[in-house]
Amino acid sequence: MDIIVSYAIALVILFVLIKVFSLPFKILWNGIIGGLTLWVVNLIGALFGVHIEITVITALIAGFFGVPGVLVLVVWQVLK
Repeated sequence: MDIIVSYAIALVILFVLIKVFSLPFKILWNGIIGGLTLWVVNLIGALFGVHIEITVITALIAGFFGVPGVLVLVVWQVLK
């Protein structure tokens, strides 16, 4: 019985460690995808005079919130 409890505790610890160490990579990946999305929006927006500066903050907003985040950034830029 002690072996089963030990394995269960080890699996829980392993799961927590994987979650903790994967978070920075997920944030980085979302930032990269957000930056690429903003780059595409800037290519299309050049036809309409819309340009969103690609910074760490805007890339993370676009990466974290996806399409709604990009739309908010576009509206923010147009109303600015």
